[in-house]
Amino acid sequence: MFQYSAQPVDRLISTFWITFSEFSLGVLALLAFLMVLLCLVTILGNMLVILAFIMDRNLRHRSNYFFLNLAVSDFAVGVFCMPLYIPYSLTGKWHLGRGICKLWLVMDYLLCTASGFNIVLISYDRFLSVTKAVSYRAQQGITSNPTIEMVAIWILAFLLYGPAILFWEHVAGHSVVPVDQCYAEFFHNWYFLLCASTLEFFVPLLLVTYFNVHIFHNIQRRQRRGSAQDCEHPRRSSLSWRFCGLPRPGASSPSSEAENSGSSSMRPKKDSLGADCSSPSTDNSVTPGNDFSVSFCAKTRSKLQRDKKIAKSLAIIVCVFAICWAPYSLLVIIRGPCQGTCVHNFLYEATFWLLWINSSLNPFLYPLCHVKFRMAFLKILCPKNHPQQHSV
Repeated sequence: MFQYSAQPVDRLISTFWITFSEFSLGVLALLAFLMVLLCLVTILGNMLVILAFIMDRNLRHRSNYFFLNLAVSDFAVGVFCMPLYIPYSLTGKWHLGRGICKLWLVMDYLLCTASGFNIVLISYDRFLSVTKAVSYRAQQGITSNPTIEMVAIWILAFLLYGPAILFWEHVAGHSVVPVDQCYAEFFHNWYFLLCASTLEFFVPLLLVTYFNVHIFHNIQRRQRRGSAQDCEHPRRSSLSWRFCGLPRPGASSPSSEAENSGSSSMRPKKDSLGADCSSPSTDNSVTPGNDFSVSFCAKTRSKLQRDKKIAKSLAIIVCVFAICWAPYSLLVIIRGPCQGTCVHNFLYEATFWLLWINSSLNPFLYPLCHVKFRMAFLKILCPKNHPQQHSV
């Protein structure tokens, strides 16, 4: 049916589409349905995330803006990349011209790369919030920082593939892509693919692994140290003396000397007051210092529990990212040296769609891992059940 030359690229395309044409009409219809369904799920899921940010002010803080950046890139994948690729995938021919092909390639590589880089940015932000909490809170008021980082993600993602897609054939002096096909000129350049895949997937994977390991290590160290129990006794005792207006045991001051030279009738009262403040564990009375220290320790425990949830939710998102991206990245590197003949192209096509499935899964991971996203989604999908929260 198709006439191809003996070039490796053409043989690869021919083999793939002959294999693909062996499917029955029913199987092709099922594949088309699944592709369209995945496209709709990607669009609607990420649109829900964007609407949640517009309607719910509780989501508008530094760390969640990075989730918004990720949702925008995933939404664009469903709106632009998938719809244009579905007919090309089913028919084996590109009918939209070279200009649209270039635009599609730039957008596809840009959005997928930006999605992976956003995972790194989210992991880095969580890493700072857990391991460097004081400096992280100090940056919350700097509104320009998230914007700069979000824009930098898109610039880096474009620079990785964009110039190569646009100018490769001009530098090489000719194009290796047939007129009715649409793929990048570097599709079989192993050296470029190795470098680009390393920067696109393997380096981000190492970074998010590093951040996650340090987050879990920080949490385990705080648990072993028993931070909540450490503040329970010595810190509470110190604060209790301060709030009761008495010096610490062993400290000398003019007021203490005056008390020592005073009448003995006042000492039992002073000693009783001192015992109440310095030894709250032996007395059921609540002093201001005791109340403050209990509150402080409760906040410490609360932060430790919150950091545990952050670590677990981040681990889930990162694992899904690794599962969806690893097969494609490995096949791209393996396929390069053998010009695609050592990897069945149907397998490559499956890993290509698995890459896009990550954009469909991310919106479902947000409510699974974050209570605020879950509440925001419920307010949008079930407004009658949350009438009192619309004004928040």
